[in-house]
Amino acid sequence: MTTIDPAAVFRQEAAELFEVLEAALLDLGQNPDDRELVDSAFRALHTIKGSGAMFGFDKVASFTHEFETAFERVRKGEIKPTQDLVSVALAAKDYIRALIETPDETDTIIGDAILADLSRFVSPAEAVEAAVSSPVSSPASTPMSERRQVGWHLRFEFDAQILRNGSNPLDLLDDLSKLGSCFATPLTDGIPFLDELVPEDCYLKWDVSLHSDCDKAAIDDVFMFVVDEMQLVLEPLFEGEAPQPVPMLDLPEVSIVPPEPPQVAEPTTPAPQPAAAAAPAVERRSGEPRRADDRGIATVRVQAERLDELMDRVGELVIAQARLSQLAASGNDISIKLIAEEIERLASSLRDTTMGARMVPIGSLFGRFRRLVHDLSRDLSKPVEFVTSGEDTELDKTMIECLADPLVHLIRNAIDHGIEPPAARAAAGKPEQGRIELAAVHAGAQVLVTVKDNGGGLNTARIRAKAEEQGLIAPGASATDQEIHQFLFHPGFSTAQTISALSGRGVGMDVVKRTIENMRGSIDLSTVTGESTTITLRLPLTLAIIEGLLIRVGSGRYIIPLSAVEECVELTAEDERSRSRNFLNVRGNLVPFLRLRDVFDADGEPDQHQKTIIISTGETRVGLVADQIIGNHQTVIKSLSKLHSNVTIFSGATILGDGTAALILDVVQLVALAQAQAEKQMSEAA
Repeated sequence: MTTIDPAAVFRQEAAELFEVLEAALLDLGQNPDDRELVDSAFRALHTIKGSGAMFGFDKVASFTHEFETAFERVRKGEIKPTQDLVSVALAAKDYIRALIETPDETDTIIGDAILADLSRFVSPAEAVEAAVSSPVSSPASTPMSERRQVGWHLRFEFDAQILRNGSNPLDLLDDLSKLGSCFATPLTDGIPFLDELVPEDCYLKWDVSLHSDCDKAAIDDVFMFVVDEMQLVLEPLFEGEAPQPVPMLDLPEVSIVPPEPPQVAEPTTPAPQPAAAAAPAVERRSGEPRRADDRGIATVRVQAERLDELMDRVGELVIAQARLSQLAASGNDISIKLIAEEIERLASSLRDTTMGARMVPIGSLFGRFRRLVHDLSRDLSKPVEFVTSGEDTELDKTMIECLADPLVHLIRNAIDHGIEPPAARAAAGKPEQGRIELAAVHAGAQVLVTVKDNGGGLNTARIRAKAEEQGLIAPGASATDQEIHQFLFHPGFSTAQTISALSGRGVGMDVVKRTIENMRGSIDLSTVTGESTTITLRLPLTLAIIEGLLIRVGSGRYIIPLSAVEECVELTAEDERSRSRNFLNVRGNLVPFLRLRDVFDADGEPDQHQKTIIISTGETRVGLVADQIIGNHQTVIKSLSKLHSNVTIFSGATILGDGTAALILDVVQLVALAQAQAEKQMSEAA
């Protein structure tokens, strides 16, 4: 039996709260008047503090409490959060994360300095003292010095589903009474008529006078775990404003048992359904959290390793189902064929469901880069607006993990190299603030992720000069702008004039390209001089099971990812006779093609009527000539061994229905090979 480490659970939940807190703080820098953002940040802080104290992270609870105290004036609306204040608050968030992840390596001096900065930005010391001494304004008739605070006045209302979630308002009232004498009055104006009442819902509101010298934090701790499920108004209680508490009587517990219905021998009409079976519809305001009775989507936390193991099992099931279908097709037993078709349907449904469970909205990845842009904008003194779109676009979780580092480098490059300094932008007639756009969109069986900046664009002449200097291109050789821009992905290539902490060593773009190609994706780069640069990543939806096109070349069978296939045409007799010219005329467009028999050195004679599969990566189209197109195939991807790491034109393998293996073609490498052959032929012809 697997034991669960409570501390590990807390760290995982804290990581999610840190994302909420960071997003709220970053949004506050752009919308300082948004009260919901302030409340969201405080809810995250309060939950971290309470959970940290519960699981023994006392340093976390103590520092977070000081963080809340220093930030209290922001919550009261007395000051607006500035960019400097947001930066210090983000540093405080990072310090809390360090206290949780590496408590023994965290220096308390850093925490004290952060709290001092918070206090300095929030208000002078005397202003803080004044705010604490007078939390609410008093009536004009009586000076504050003549009124004595004797406790707190609370008015609170719970969300309807609080009872379903396991919380009991009476327990909370009992916890309040432990702080001091209290006088509680239930407010019943929200209770509906009996025929509209739902027994599981809470309708009572409470008005409580608490006579105690406790501070506000003690009351907050009482409602720590239900703060998101209630509305609380807390005001100081002054002498003479409320009746003295009345001691509660100790009443015996009485259990009420409903009477048994009378026994009827032969009921003539069905019993009426209880009112709870048809709960009244509850209107939910925009921005209000979804309630349990909204029948929202419930979530269950599952370890990623279990999803990977489930995907492996589904892959084996798909292979076994393909073998069964092949055996059924070779025989004449109708019952076996019917069973094979049923299993194929179930396996297909299970595959889609499992792959759907692995899909994650790419917005979970996009949110990480807001802090990156914020910090780089501050460090480089370049005001940058960060805009995202398509956050709901879903991608396999493995793809999300692999995509993080390439996007970090592309965004850093866009800010460091792409966005000009404010003075240069002003001289060019541009707004002082730069703009980075990060977008994702589905395109068939692919996802397109785009990073675009409104900077100065690429300097094609400088890139060419650097390429000639490194011997990547001969001086004076003809090359298109797109071909010259591809040198940016060459290892060690950089046009930066100086080396900085961010860039200039030529390390990064080659790693980005290699990572994307290992994900069976491709990179497109386009630029408009003086206006913008756009980098588009074309990625498959998943790395586990794909739709493939099964072909035969000689006696071997191969898989082409179906997402890269545009169309299939027959190789004409004229194209077959012209062995020296590897170009097809496809509706007036010349398309280079590869004879896969030559690439694979296949044995035997070619088929009389060979087929050409037109594939594409980005804007480049290439034809692949094969002997036969067998048809679509559910392809379970298996990685090649390290012994085959130098075989670049294959990205993996799969198991066919007869138990034999078929290699999966790497479309990007084949396109590059076809382009190289086409350029060689053109140079020889010239």
